[in-house]
Amino acid sequence: MDKLIITPKTKIYDLLQAYPQLEDVLISLAPPFKKLKNPVLRRTITKITTLNQAATIGSLNVEELINTLRKEVGQEKLSEVESSETHYQTDRPAWFDQKQVANSIDIRDMLHAGEQPVHEVLSAIKKLGDDELLEVIAPFIPAPLLDKSLSLNYRHWLKKESDEKYVIYFGK
Repeated sequence: MDKLIITPKTKIYDLLQAYPQLEDVLISLAPPFKKLKNPVLRRTITKITTLNQAATIGSLNVEELINTLRKEVGQEKLSEVESSETHYQTDRPAWFDQKQVANSIDIRDMLHAGEQPVHEVLSAIKKLGDDELLEVIAPFIPAPLLDKSLSLNYRHWLKKESDEKYVIYFGK
């Protein structure tokens, strides 16, 4: 079987199935990746998270991440990594008003239990009134969720409260 070619679109799950030795490399590159040791998270969240999204979660340059992993397994360095740089709204937007928060979902327990919160969060956004906001509390930047919400043209504001707590506000 041909070994997996590592690109920004490679899912972490597939990467670690093909190259289990890269788990320690990932963890050494960014502290949030320690969560890969959790078998439940590993079976769930890694199946939808690409290396491009992982770079965002770990505050890493995607090209450096890809080339570090490729070097470890003997693949040639990519000179230009196609990064679908997603620009998340991290500055407080003019539309934000705390009084408009109609619902709050803390996805930390869901993630810890191995559940994928994407559908629950998107369902909650759909139920919002035009002037209402949804607050989502996460243990890291939930890049797959943010990317999905952007593809559906929902607005968001990503606020880092600590290394273990991010709050995202979504609106229509």
